Amino acid sequence: MQHIFQKGSNEQAPVLLLLHGTGGDENDLLPLAKMIAPDSSVLSVRGNVSENGMPRFFRRLREGVFDEEDLVFRTKELHEFLDQAASEHNFNRSNIVAVGYSNGANIAASLLFHYENSLKGASLHHPMVPRRGVTLPSLNDTPIFIGAGKQDPICRPEETEELNELLKEAGSDVTLHWENGGHQLTQSELSEAINWFNKTF
Repeated sequence: MQHIFQKGSNEQAPVLLLLHGTGGDENDLLPLAKMIAPDSSVLSVRGNVSENGMPRFFRRLREGVFDEEDLVFRTKELHEFLDQAASEHNFNRSNIVAVGYSNGANIAASLLFHYENSLKGASLHHPMVPRRGVTLPSLNDTPIFIGAGKQDPICRPEETEELNELLKEAGSDVTLHWENGGHQLTQSELSEAINWFNKTF
């Protein structure tokens, strides 16, 4: 997968896995990484699917409706890529914290739904429930931050609450932060995510 790896000054700090939203690329969230954990190594990945020229991490049938077969395939692809990247770039595979926005948050959530210990933690900004009717692995040691908007037209509040409950039922310590706005990533939401990261890791 096309990606950028930046080695950090603190090899013990979590490696930040950056996962962009629809139409973004591996450069989009790099400024966020500097704000969240300036000493961390960074692995920023571009989605392998194109929707009308816009990079995504998996196909969708229409707005808000995922192509589940492709989601499962692309989640496995990303999971295996993380194994390869850890070997190639010589970092601790078990020390990855995902930071995802929108489509990137959805693929990060899908990793949590499908693969135990794929991530050490995750900061999910405006995620949806990736799949329903599946049994989640144990998330007892996987803290998660969810940033959500009360007026989000893409990820409705009830969907956020459903994801929150599913992750908690799997054992995760979930921090759910609400903004009054829509689907955009705000400075105040980012500030809460940074505080969560610093307290958690």
